Amino acid sequence: MAIISEKFTVHTKGNTDVIDLTRYVQNIVYKNNLTSAVVYVYAAGSTVGITNIEFEPGLLVDLPEVLDKIAPVDAVYHHDETWHDGNGYAHLRASIVGNHTMVPLVDGVLQLGQWQQIVLVDFDNKARSRNVWVQIVY
Repeated sequence: MAIISEKFTVHTKGNTDVIDLTRYVQNIVYKNNLTSAVVYVYAAGSTVGITNIEFEPGLLVDLPEVLDKIAPVDAVYHHDETWHDGNGYAHLRASIVGNHTMVPLVDGVLQLGQWQQIVLVDFDNKARSRNVWVQIVY
């Protein structure tokens, strides 16, 4: 078993900005000419998430709306009382979504559903540069 590790950076707008990472991940897989592996995608940070979703305009509106019902921006959070940074909601949203996903690679193709992409969601209340790690185990 071997592991390939690569990192890239994306720049976000914050405020539940959703960025499609699929092409970045595919490029890493294709560059390494692999056929069978497990591809792990991870973002470091307590206000960022990695998940799989259909990257289409309706869901890009629906996802933030649903998360705003679960962890509203304007609610009172103990985190904000401690740190005064106004992003308690972002920490909760990131915890709910999680910060990684795994995708099997079979016959050189990421096994994503027909309408499924790998996305990063930046929940913080400001623009950020986010480091994304891709580890491929083969």
